[in-house]
Amino acid sequence: MKEEVSESSIRLREIIEKAIADQKISRDDYDKIINIATEDGYIDRHEQALLRQLQQMIEDRLVKFVI
Repeated sequence: MKEEVSESSIRLREIIEKAIADQKISRDDYDKIINIATEDGYIDRHEQALLRQLQQMIEDRLVKFVI
């Protein structure tokens, strides 16, 4: 059985893909990502995977925080 992708996962993916394409992320965008992921009180599998991917890219300095 295939799991439905939540609307918040789709919005989360859009913001994360933009950060990856730009190779940078602002504090506001990062806060927005966290808010979207937690707004329904549950972080589903898709959201967890997206957050892990973004965190790894930040740690590897492929995506940088900008002020």
